[in-house]
Amino acid sequence: MSTCVTHKKVYPTESMAEEALISAWIKYDYAHGNGPVGVYRCDDCGMFHLTSKGKMNEKLSTLLTRGDIQKEKEADKWLSKLKRGR
Repeated sequence: MSTCVTHKKVYPTESMAEEALISAWIKYDYAHGNGPVGVYRCDDCGMFHLTSKGKMNEKLSTLLTRGDIQKEKEADKWLSKLKRGR
């Protein structure tokens, strides 16, 4: 895996970073105004990073508005319960 002088996690493509952004919102409970909201290409390494600054990523915003992120959180919660029950 590539590294960056910023010590941030790197993603080779914008779409991979966007997927990581959405996955983070599914996995963690971010309060309003906290957590990553977008992706950007780093001037130092040329790869993509997540950022908590700026305008919210359009795809993430749509998924949050439609309730899709919350549905995925619930699905993950039940999947974890099922796995523990085995």
